[in-house]
Amino acid sequence: MDEMQKVLGNWQLDVKAIRERMYRAATARERERWHAIWLLARGWSAAQVAEALERDAHTIGDWLEELRQEGPTGLAFEQSGGPPALDPSQQATLKAAVQTAPSGVGLDLAKWTWKGVRQFVEERFACLLSSRTCLNYLHRLRFVLKRPKKRLCKANAEKRAAFVREYMVLRAEAQAKGAKIFFVDEAHFRADVELRRQWVLRGEPALVDSTSPSFGEKATYYSAVCLETGEVLALPVEGNTNAETSVAFLQQLREKFSGLLIVIWDNGPAHRGDALRAYLSTPDLKLHLVALPGYSPDLNPDEAIWDWVREEVTANTCFGTAAKVRKKVDAFFVGLAARAAEVMQRCRRELQAQADQLLLIASQASVELDHVDLIVRSV
Repeated sequence: MDEMQKVLGNWQLDVKAIRERMYRAATARERERWHAIWLLARGWSAAQVAEALERDAHTIGDWLEELRQEGPTGLAFEQSGGPPALDPSQQATLKAAVQTAPSGVGLDLAKWTWKGVRQFVEERFACLLSSRTCLNYLHRLRFVLKRPKKRLCKANAEKRAAFVREYMVLRAEAQAKGAKIFFVDEAHFRADVELRRQWVLRGEPALVDSTSPSFGEKATYYSAVCLETGEVLALPVEGNTNAETSVAFLQQLREKFSGLLIVIWDNGPAHRGDALRAYLSTPDLKLHLVALPGYSPDLNPDEAIWDWVREEVTANTCFGTAAKVRKKVDAFFVGLAARAAEVMQRCRRELQAQADQLLLIASQASVELDHVDLIVRSV
């Protein structure tokens, strides 16, 4: 009831005003919608209103949500069956506009929403559309809602292509010499809520409790993943990562797995320095370091491990302290030992597909692969 009063207050409505709008509604459909809102305002539940009006409870929730978002105009009924609000030429103009950034067509918006569509159509064609009609046009014009991926503008395409070729050769060399390839990365998991989409009842707000722990309450990890075996190794560290913590992780990796190791990671500050150079001078270390091209996190399969943790462990959860975060994340990494097949499936990236394709082309053309000297690389 408090939520209903808040909605009405936002649009300067009360029970009397709603009853007057119900009586003055232009169509029976609009009158029915105001009737539903009037009953809700008097304390009826959505289920009770749905039963009284012989409607689905979800429909009642939709009407309330439209009132919440748009106010009285959201309950206006648009007669169907007539000519479309936009002619084919106008629809083509709208389709072209939505394929660009809103700023490109003069709208001061960060992204396209139904409100942006309505503003564009109103300014260009002097036509006011409801939220539902705007959404219908987006679907009709074959738009779908997707979460975008970053287009890495600073990445060097030639260096990325060269790395794919290098990785193809590395895999072949590793297989021939019994070496293991591990992709390595680091990440922080904060004690505060990391928001992710969740299911809530229609019309209800999606809320997650937070005690607002400090920004410094975080658990920091290294992890390494081998795509050929699905093996994962993790190491929690105190504070931030640096050359010393990178040495500690490489030592753990070296102790855990015998034989030649190939470690592929980015060229971050923690992956170079005196401590690392001193460690790499260890006799018979059998460790080969390979740097990813700059601005190319998408080439590192270990990024998928972090996404997995955020999906299964930290999503929509306020832990309060770094110790509680670490307890849950540690348990997740322990459990990965029994999920090797899933690790290999989740962590496979476009890098592996491109390397497979290059290898197929090389084998069909009978091209001999370049040799990679698997010795310690200075950093």
